[in-house]
This record gives sequence, C-alpha cells and structure tokens, in this order.
Amino acid sequence: MYLKYNKNLIRSAKELRKNMTRQERHLWYDFLKSYPVKIVRQRAIGSYIVDFYCASAKLAIELDGSQHYDGQEDYDAARTKALNGMGITVIRFSNLEIDTNFKGVCEYIDLTIQKQKEN
Repeated sequence: MYLKYNKNLIRSAKELRKNMTRQERHLWYDFLKSYPVKIVRQRAIGSYIVDFYCASAKLAIELDGSQHYDGQEDYDAARTKALNGMGITVIRFSNLEIDTNFKGVCEYIDLTIQKQKEN
C-alpha cells in the first residue's frame, strides 16, 4: 500500500533528520539503524512527519519530549487516530523511557514489529 504525503513536508523532514534530539539519535544509531527490518527516520505520511517508520510492519515509532505533555495531548491523539485510519499502528515512548529503560524500549519495538509483520 502506497501512503500519500504532503510534499511540502519533505524539507521539514530533512531538517528534523539533521536536528534529531539526543534520545532520537540514541534510538536510531544504537538500535533502529542496524535493525534487520528496514526502518526510516522522520518520514512524511499524510499531513504528518513521524519520528521513525517501519513500512513492512506499518508501524510508527514516536518519541515524546516534555512538550507532548503540556497541552499537546489532543493534537497527538488526533494525529494517532489519523495514522491509525491509514492502517498504521503508532507506539509512543517518552524521552525519559529512552534515558532510563533503553533495553526495554528496544525489546518492545522488536516484539511489536514481529507481531505486526505476522498480521
């Protein structure tokens, strides 16, 4: 299934790739980049840019900093609903989870990808 995207988001996605947060860099370089299933970073999907995307599992991986807990909850919920409507599962981790439970986050991502690919 081909997912359409807003071409105007490409420049923003490239900028976000260049300016990843410390937690995004940690997850990318220490786990996702060498993961045996292809995962891309800062992927434009529809009207959104997801932090990481695994097309074969239809999975978006989002890392949430403190701004996501200060009034952005409704936007995130609407965004997740829109992505779900495109057949994409969204999983979210806080930056704190990356900092304090990196191994557990990686294991959860791995299990989720394996489960999604079975479906």
